[in-house]
Amino acid sequence: MQISDQFRTLIATGQWPPSYRLPSEPDLAQELSVSRGTLRKALQTLTSEGLLRQVRGRGTFVTAATIEPSIAQKLSTLSEDYASQGIIATTEVLRTGMIVPPQPVAALLHIPEGGKVFRLFRRHMTDDGPVALLHNYVDATGVSGIEDIDFTKEQLFATLEGVYGLPISAGRRAFSAQRATADVASQLELPEGDPVQYLEQITYLSGGKPIEYSDVWIRSDRLRVTSLLAR
Repeated sequence: MQISDQFRTLIATGQWPPSYRLPSEPDLAQELSVSRGTLRKALQTLTSEGLLRQVRGRGTFVTAATIEPSIAQKLSTLSEDYASQGIIATTEVLRTGMIVPPQPVAALLHIPEGGKVFRLFRRHMTDDGPVALLHNYVDATGVSGIEDIDFTKEQLFATLEGVYGLPISAGRRAFSAQRATADVASQLELPEGDPVQYLEQITYLSGGKPIEYSDVWIRSDRLRVTSLLAR
Protein backbone atom coordinates (compact mmCIF):
# COMPACT_ATOMS: atom_id res chain seq x y z
CA MET A 1 0.00 0.00 0.00
CA GLN A 2 2.85 2.40 0.79
CA ILE A 3 4.51 1.72 -2.55
CA SER A 4 1.21 2.14 -4.42
CA ASP A 5 0.59 5.46 -2.67
CA GLN A 6 4.12 6.62 -3.46
CA PHE A 7 3.72 5.77 -7.15
CA ARG A 8 0.29 7.46 -7.29
CA THR A 9 1.90 10.64 -5.98
CA LEU A 10 4.67 10.49 -8.58
CA ILE A 11 2.04 10.13 -11.32
CA ALA A 12 -0.31 12.80 -9.94
CA THR A 13 2.48 15.39 -9.57
CA GLY A 14 3.82 14.75 -13.06
CA GLN A 15 7.18 13.40 -11.89
CA TRP A 16 6.12 10.29 -13.81
CA PRO A 17 4.40 11.83 -16.85
CA PRO A 18 2.14 9.98 -19.32
CA SER A 19 4.05 7.33 -21.30
CA TYR A 20 6.93 7.36 -18.77
CA ARG A 21 8.69 3.99 -18.71
CA LEU A 22 9.30 2.76 -15.18
CA PRO A 23 12.71 1.33 -14.22
CA SER A 24 12.94 -2.46 -14.36
CA GLU A 25 11.40 -4.47 -11.53
CA PRO A 26 14.80 -5.56 -10.12
CA ASP A 27 16.05 -1.95 -10.09
CA LEU A 28 12.85 -0.63 -8.48
CA ALA A 29 12.81 -3.38 -5.87
CA GLN A 30 16.44 -2.66 -4.99
CA GLU A 31 15.81 1.08 -4.82
CA LEU A 32 12.84 0.58 -2.48
CA SER A 33 14.51 -2.21 -0.48
CA VAL A 34 11.55 -4.58 -0.96
CA SER A 35 11.10 -7.97 -2.56
CA ARG A 36 10.09 -8.22 -6.20
CA GLY A 37 6.88 -9.96 -5.08
CA THR A 38 5.89 -6.97 -2.96
CA LEU A 39 6.73 -4.57 -5.79
CA ARG A 40 4.79 -6.65 -8.29
CA LYS A 41 1.65 -6.50 -6.11
CA ALA A 42 1.90 -2.70 -6.03
CA LEU A 43 2.32 -2.56 -9.80
CA GLN A 44 -0.65 -4.89 -10.30
CA THR A 45 -2.78 -2.64 -8.09
CA LEU A 46 -1.97 0.44 -10.16
CA THR A 47 -2.43 -1.48 -13.40
CA SER A 48 -5.91 -2.56 -12.31
CA GLU A 49 -6.66 1.10 -11.50
CA GLY A 50 -5.64 2.10 -15.02
CA LEU A 51 -2.67 4.22 -13.93
CA LEU A 52 -0.06 1.86 -15.38
CA ARG A 53 0.04 -0.50 -18.33
CA GLN A 54 2.43 -3.37 -18.90
CA VAL A 55 3.62 -4.15 -22.42
CA ARG A 56 5.21 -7.56 -22.91
CA GLY A 57 8.84 -7.25 -23.88
CA ARG A 58 8.92 -3.48 -23.35
CA GLY A 59 8.17 -2.82 -19.69
CA THR A 60 5.70 -0.89 -17.54
CA PHE A 61 4.47 2.55 -18.57
CA VAL A 62 2.39 5.32 -17.06
CA THR A 63 -0.91 5.31 -18.89
CA ALA A 64 -1.15 8.06 -21.47
CA ALA A 65 -4.13 10.38 -21.49
CA THR A 66 -4.76 9.26 -25.06
CA ILE A 67 -4.45 5.90 -26.80
CA GLU A 68 -1.14 5.59 -28.63
CA PRO A 69 -1.33 3.06 -31.48
CA SER A 70 1.76 2.11 -33.47
CA ILE A 71 0.07 2.36 -36.87
CA ALA A 72 2.64 4.95 -37.96
CA GLN A 73 5.51 2.46 -37.71
CA LYS A 74 4.18 -0.96 -38.70
CA LEU A 75 1.33 -2.43 -40.72
CA SER A 76 -0.94 -3.19 -37.80
CA THR A 77 -4.61 -2.37 -37.43
CA LEU A 78 -6.09 -0.17 -34.75
CA SER A 79 -7.84 -3.22 -33.27
CA GLU A 80 -4.55 -5.09 -33.04
CA ASP A 81 -2.94 -2.11 -31.32
CA TYR A 82 -5.80 -1.80 -28.84
CA ALA A 83 -5.37 -5.47 -27.91
CA SER A 84 -1.58 -5.22 -27.56
CA GLN A 85 -1.97 -2.25 -25.19
CA GLY A 86 -4.71 -3.87 -23.12
CA ILE A 87 -7.28 -1.28 -24.21
CA ILE A 88 -10.91 -2.36 -24.24
CA ALA A 89 -12.53 -1.15 -27.44
CA THR A 90 -15.66 -2.17 -29.29
CA THR A 91 -16.54 -1.95 -32.96
CA GLU A 92 -19.83 -0.71 -34.36
CA VAL A 93 -20.60 -1.68 -37.96
CA LEU A 94 -22.38 1.23 -39.63
CA ARG A 95 -22.74 -0.08 -43.20
CA THR A 96 -21.62 -3.04 -45.29
CA GLY A 97 -22.25 -4.45 -48.75
CA MET A 98 -20.95 -5.04 -52.25
CA ILE A 99 -20.89 -1.87 -54.36
CA VAL A 100 -19.41 -0.42 -57.52
CA PRO A 101 -16.67 1.75 -56.01
CA PRO A 102 -16.20 5.49 -56.48
CA GLN A 103 -13.86 6.17 -59.38
CA PRO A 104 -10.84 7.19 -57.24
CA VAL A 105 -11.12 3.98 -55.20
CA ALA A 106 -11.50 1.89 -58.35
CA ALA A 107 -8.36 3.45 -59.78
CA LEU A 108 -6.30 2.87 -56.63
CA LEU A 109 -7.41 -0.78 -56.34
CA HIS A 110 -7.17 -1.44 -60.10
CA ILE A 111 -10.85 -2.41 -60.24
CA PRO A 112 -12.07 -2.81 -63.86
CA GLU A 113 -15.17 -0.98 -65.05
CA GLY A 114 -18.22 -2.65 -63.53
CA GLY A 115 -16.14 -4.44 -60.92
CA LYS A 116 -17.16 -4.37 -57.27
CA VAL A 117 -15.66 -3.89 -53.85
CA PHE A 118 -16.76 -4.87 -50.38
CA ARG A 119 -17.59 -1.70 -48.45
CA LEU A 120 -17.22 -1.73 -44.66
CA PHE A 121 -17.96 1.36 -42.57
CA ARG A 122 -17.16 1.04 -38.84
CA ARG A 123 -16.69 3.08 -35.69
CA HIS A 124 -14.34 2.23 -32.82
CA MET A 125 -15.59 3.00 -29.31
CA THR A 126 -14.03 3.05 -25.84
CA ASP A 127 -15.56 3.93 -22.49
CA ASP A 128 -14.82 7.59 -23.28
CA GLY A 129 -16.79 7.46 -26.54
CA PRO A 130 -15.86 7.18 -30.24
CA VAL A 131 -12.18 7.34 -31.15
CA ALA A 132 -12.06 6.47 -34.86
CA LEU A 133 -14.28 6.25 -37.93
CA LEU A 134 -13.15 3.78 -40.62
CA HIS A 135 -14.32 3.44 -44.24
CA ASN A 136 -12.76 0.32 -45.86
CA TYR A 137 -13.05 -0.84 -49.46
CA VAL A 138 -11.81 -4.35 -50.35
CA ASP A 139 -11.39 -5.80 -53.85
CA ALA A 140 -14.30 -8.25 -54.07
CA THR A 141 -12.29 -10.76 -56.13
CA GLY A 142 -11.74 -13.91 -54.09
CA VAL A 143 -13.66 -12.86 -50.98
CA SER A 144 -17.03 -14.48 -51.64
CA GLY A 145 -19.30 -14.34 -48.60
CA ILE A 146 -17.32 -11.63 -46.79
CA GLU A 147 -20.47 -9.53 -46.47
CA ASP A 148 -21.89 -12.19 -44.12
CA ILE A 149 -19.03 -11.96 -41.60
CA ASP A 150 -19.74 -10.17 -38.32
CA PHE A 151 -17.11 -7.44 -38.19
CA THR A 152 -18.22 -6.34 -34.74
CA LYS A 153 -16.29 -9.43 -33.61
CA GLU A 154 -13.85 -10.16 -36.45
CA GLN A 155 -10.93 -8.05 -37.70
CA LEU A 156 -10.68 -7.20 -41.38
CA PHE A 157 -6.99 -8.02 -41.94
CA ALA A 158 -7.23 -11.23 -39.92
CA THR A 159 -10.25 -12.26 -42.01
CA LEU A 160 -8.52 -11.57 -45.32
CA GLU A 161 -5.46 -13.52 -44.23
CA GLY A 162 -7.00 -16.32 -42.20
CA VAL A 163 -10.29 -16.99 -43.99
CA TYR A 164 -9.40 -16.10 -47.58
CA GLY A 165 -5.68 -16.84 -47.60
CA LEU A 166 -4.75 -13.36 -48.84
CA PRO A 167 -1.27 -12.52 -47.45
CA ILE A 168 -1.07 -8.78 -46.75
CA SER A 169 2.56 -7.76 -46.95
CA ALA A 170 2.82 -4.00 -47.35
CA GLY A 171 0.91 -0.76 -47.09
CA ARG A 172 1.09 2.96 -47.70
CA ARG A 173 -0.28 5.40 -45.15
CA ALA A 174 -0.55 9.17 -45.41
CA PHE A 175 -1.50 11.35 -42.44
CA SER A 176 -2.99 14.83 -42.52
CA ALA A 177 -5.23 17.16 -40.54
CA GLN A 178 -8.77 17.93 -41.66
CA ARG A 179 -11.82 19.76 -40.44
CA ALA A 180 -14.59 17.32 -39.56
CA THR A 181 -17.42 17.24 -42.10
CA ALA A 182 -20.97 16.97 -40.82
CA ASP A 183 -20.97 13.16 -41.17
CA VAL A 184 -17.54 12.65 -39.57
CA ALA A 185 -18.37 15.07 -36.77
CA SER A 186 -21.64 13.28 -36.08
CA GLN A 187 -19.99 9.85 -35.90
CA LEU A 188 -17.10 11.05 -33.72
CA GLU A 189 -19.40 13.22 -31.56
CA LEU A 190 -17.56 16.44 -32.34
CA PRO A 191 -18.73 19.90 -33.44
CA GLU A 192 -18.69 20.19 -37.22
CA GLY A 193 -15.44 21.81 -38.38
CA ASP A 194 -13.36 20.62 -35.42
CA PRO A 195 -9.90 19.29 -36.36
CA VAL A 196 -9.48 15.54 -36.81
CA GLN A 197 -6.55 13.43 -37.91
CA TYR A 198 -7.11 11.82 -41.30
CA LEU A 199 -5.38 8.64 -42.45
CA GLU A 200 -5.47 7.37 -46.03
CA GLN A 201 -4.29 3.80 -46.54
CA ILE A 202 -3.68 1.34 -49.37
CA THR A 203 -2.61 -2.22 -48.55
CA TYR A 204 -1.01 -4.71 -50.89
CA LEU A 205 -0.71 -8.49 -51.19
CA SER A 206 2.68 -10.18 -51.31
CA GLY A 207 2.66 -10.02 -55.11
CA GLY A 208 2.16 -6.25 -55.09
CA LYS A 209 -1.55 -6.27 -55.97
CA PRO A 210 -3.61 -3.65 -54.07
CA ILE A 211 -6.31 -5.34 -51.99
CA GLU A 212 -7.75 -2.69 -49.66
CA TYR A 213 -8.24 1.08 -49.49
CA SER A 214 -9.40 2.93 -46.41
CA ASP A 215 -10.21 6.39 -45.08
CA VAL A 216 -9.82 6.75 -41.32
CA TRP A 217 -10.73 9.77 -39.19
CA ILE A 218 -9.33 9.93 -35.66
CA ARG A 219 -10.26 11.99 -32.60
CA SER A 220 -6.82 13.23 -31.62
CA ASP A 221 -7.93 14.13 -28.12
CA ARG A 222 -8.59 10.43 -27.48
CA LEU A 223 -6.12 8.69 -29.78
CA ARG A 224 -2.64 9.95 -30.64
CA VAL A 225 -0.51 8.36 -33.35
CA THR A 226 3.14 8.02 -32.34
CA SER A 227 6.28 6.67 -33.99
CA LEU A 228 9.31 4.98 -32.42
CA LEU A 229 12.35 5.86 -34.52
CA ALA A 230 15.88 4.50 -34.63
CA ARG A 231 18.94 6.31 -35.98
